Amino acid sequence: MNISLEQFDKAFENRIRLQIMSVLVANDEYDFNSLKELLNVTDGNLASHLKALEKEEYITVNKSFLGRKPNTRYAASDTGRFAFKKHLQALENLIKQQHK
Repeated sequence: MNISLEQFDKAFENRIRLQIMSVLVANDEYDFNSLKELLNVTDGNLASHLKALEKEEYITVNKSFLGRKPNTRYAASDTGRFAFKKHLQALENLIKQQHK
């Protein structure tokens, strides 16, 4: 059985990044605090994974203020959506190969 690892995106090897993209692909956008609460991670942990996805241009960042409070919202970019779907397809193909 020959499985090509090239089909998998290294950006999604981490569980938290995979969860972030799952949330952002399923929703138009999500703010930092809501993501932190949903994923049950620390500020620093979430920030580092968001930065990694931003570096890959898989997410977009929109910073604004709600009254006097800063509000940072994240959304999956078109590039990110495509990469994520490609990664999920590779996972699905791997699973199908295991059941042959």
